[in-house]
Amino acid sequence: MDTDPVTLLGQQVSLMWIVIGAALVIFMQAGFALVETGFCRAKHAAHVVATNFAIFGLGFVAFFFVGFAFAFGGFSYSAFGMEAPVGKALLGSGDWVFLWQGGWALASDAITPAALGFFLYMVAFMDTTATIPTGSMAERWKWSSFCVWGVFCGAIYYPLMAAWTWGGGWLAKTWSTMSLGAGYVDFAGSGVVHLTGGVAALTGAIVLGPRIGKFSNDGTPRAIPGHHIPMAMLGTFILLFGWFGFNAASTFAATDVQLATVATNTAIAGAFGAVTAMLWITRRVGKPDPGMMANGMLAGLVAITAPCAFVAPWAAAVIGIIAGVLVIEAVFFVERRLKVDDPVGAIAVHGVNGAFGALAVGIFSDGRYGAAWNGSAVEGVKGALYGDWGQLGAQALTVGVILVVNGALSYGFFKIQNTFTKGGIRSKEEDEIQGLDLPEMGVQAYPEFTVTR
Repeated sequence: MDTDPVTLLGQQVSLMWIVIGAALVIFMQAGFALVETGFCRAKHAAHVVATNFAIFGLGFVAFFFVGFAFAFGGFSYSAFGMEAPVGKALLGSGDWVFLWQGGWALASDAITPAALGFFLYMVAFMDTTATIPTGSMAERWKWSSFCVWGVFCGAIYYPLMAAWTWGGGWLAKTWSTMSLGAGYVDFAGSGVVHLTGGVAALTGAIVLGPRIGKFSNDGTPRAIPGHHIPMAMLGTFILLFGWFGFNAASTFAATDVQLATVATNTAIAGAFGAVTAMLWITRRVGKPDPGMMANGMLAGLVAITAPCAFVAPWAAAVIGIIAGVLVIEAVFFVERRLKVDDPVGAIAVHGVNGAFGALAVGIFSDGRYGAAWNGSAVEGVKGALYGDWGQLGAQALTVGVILVVNGALSYGFFKIQNTFTKGGIRSKEEDEIQGLDLPEMGVQAYPEFTVTR
């Protein structure tokens, strides 16, 4: 069927917008690398930054061969010219699709330039999920075991939840019989990306155990300061920059002026998250901890990612404020109550605030903007504050599914890998004490420094 010139031009511009967005999201990998490396010790710096570098390629290759087909074989969106899906249902049918097939290794005849652009955008989101555990498991994760995670995440772990939600699977459907509104709605990934990655960060850190010296004999946590706070804060600004591609390009249409609302709400939540965290940590410990300020901004960004297109600016500010407090209290809870060692706060930033962001859609959405991409063609997403408690129910259900399914899947993966890998998935004790740079990477990040720093 021929497309009129105006529509065709809109599709072409929108496809360019998606590719630009993909580039911005891929650049976020540099931000993650700087944040995590700065929050860790100098003797592990080459190892930590290498995990952030390698995860891009490992996850990408796995997503290229099978992950994309599992997640998005049934996806289509005319705004940027992807008129037809590249595959069909693999597991399930109708409103109960669980996995797709089609487009293995991007080799299908249905793989058009529009589909390739969409793949590039979505592979960047997958890599964000994959890199989150590299922070919580830093400084003691054996390199070879880390590599297996990268492939598993790109092939299976991320595609499963992506298929159930963004791929048009069962969680995204309208369930009128259960009064759950439009089904799960997540504009850019608080749940699909961040909570999913945060759950793996938690289970992986539990299986690995804490770093040597992190807890005293009575269980009291000890501070293990990062070696380069300026590096971590620079990484945070890079993540802020890339987040505009993460969120605003998720309109999938450069002609959709809602992208301006999305971008502005993103900045608002990040700013309010940073300021609130600064004030809250000062109240708690007496000093405006720069690391907590950075995590406050990231928490605000994570929390606004799902509702960014559906809420008013005042709500974005409130979401940022809540996230700024929530991330600090979650860091303390994970460390002091759960006794889980997370060197960078990934569980609090991505896991806790990913869950909050997904729920925020069902609370603050004002009904002015729809979610046609989620398989339901919803004209206006409304939250509980605007009379639709069912949407909050759909959001809560999906948060529960992610916690249970992805929690079991990731814990099982790390536990099985730990059992059947010679020596387990944790680095040798003597290597951890010396620093993982030389024993596992063969180079030091800072050859002039003593390895004890």
